[in-house]
Amino acid sequence: MSTARTDARILPVRPAVGLVFVSLITGFLAVLTAQECHHNLERRHHLQASFAPSLAYGSVTWMWWVAVTLVLWILANRWPTVLKPSAKMVLAHLGAACTLAVAHLALLQYTISFASLHWPEWGRLYAAYNVADLEQFGINIVVYGFICGVCAVLHSRMQMQQTIVQKLEVERQLTQAQLQTLQTQMEPHFLFNTLNAITSLMVQGRNKEAIRTMTHLSEILRTTLQRKAPEKVPFAEELRIVESYLAIQKVRFAGRLEVKIDTTDEAMDGLVPCFLLQPLVENAIQHGIAPKRQGGSIETCVKRVGDKLWMRVKDDGCGTDSSATKGHGIGLQNIRERLAYFYPDGYEFRAVSPASGGYEVTIQIPYERVMA
Repeated sequence: MSTARTDARILPVRPAVGLVFVSLITGFLAVLTAQECHHNLERRHHLQASFAPSLAYGSVTWMWWVAVTLVLWILANRWPTVLKPSAKMVLAHLGAACTLAVAHLALLQYTISFASLHWPEWGRLYAAYNVADLEQFGINIVVYGFICGVCAVLHSRMQMQQTIVQKLEVERQLTQAQLQTLQTQMEPHFLFNTLNAITSLMVQGRNKEAIRTMTHLSEILRTTLQRKAPEKVPFAEELRIVESYLAIQKVRFAGRLEVKIDTTDEAMDGLVPCFLLQPLVENAIQHGIAPKRQGGSIETCVKRVGDKLWMRVKDDGCGTDSSATKGHGIGLQNIRERLAYFYPDGYEFRAVSPASGGYEVTIQIPYERVMA
């Protein structure tokens, strides 16, 4: 199982930011074109003229293409095939390019005529200037083709990113759902065993012990119901559940169970996946200690080692020789999958039956301190 992670090599394409950038560039080019027109009047022909008609001409020359770009992008968002390479779309774009080129040149010619009427000194230089020639027509075709190409590349990249994001979101949701399923597999199993223990105590007439057991069970359920799985919790909170669970089991085993828990202050401040330690302890009791008539002991050690949180649960029970230990596999596989969810490449999990007997599980995960 792997967690959903975005690829850092894929840079986001933001259409709004791109449009603003294009507008700034074309605005800059419009001003440069206006400056050139204005210099033609003042320096080459020694005429004093308003800057307004030159700015109008430069704006019509360049801002036209901003409008074309915006329309193309809107059409592509509504009909993605607009920017897909095909013989049909090439012919359609060629027709659109010719139409837009004629319209653009006509608008430029009208701008020159309009400016000539209102600013005669400007008109004396440009009134006779004809922009509707074959060269200008060809330039418009090339500019339109360039805009189409850039829009096609950016739109394709944006669609690819959206596909990746959707895929990662689906994977995240599936992984989270699987983790929740894994956790719900653990909690009813624990509840079933605990209720069996309480029933057994009541049948034996040990009502006070049954009441104490119910109190511990109530504490565990209260903590569990407050959690929003999947999540990490402080180890101190996880340990409280383990201690309540062990208190229940001590009553059940009536002196046949010995428990030793060794932790450090740093370990208590570390974050662990919820219900990580309790299933290990439960496995040790159910499949290691319970089958032994004389009972046994469980040792739990949790400490920080460098930038890792290290934990071990060891029992002196039946080890792997008994058929009862087959239950180890289901519980441990559950824990492995949950660790893979939280730490895809950053955990170690080892379960062995030492030569001295019993069963030992060690886990090492990245140390994360609880935020104050």
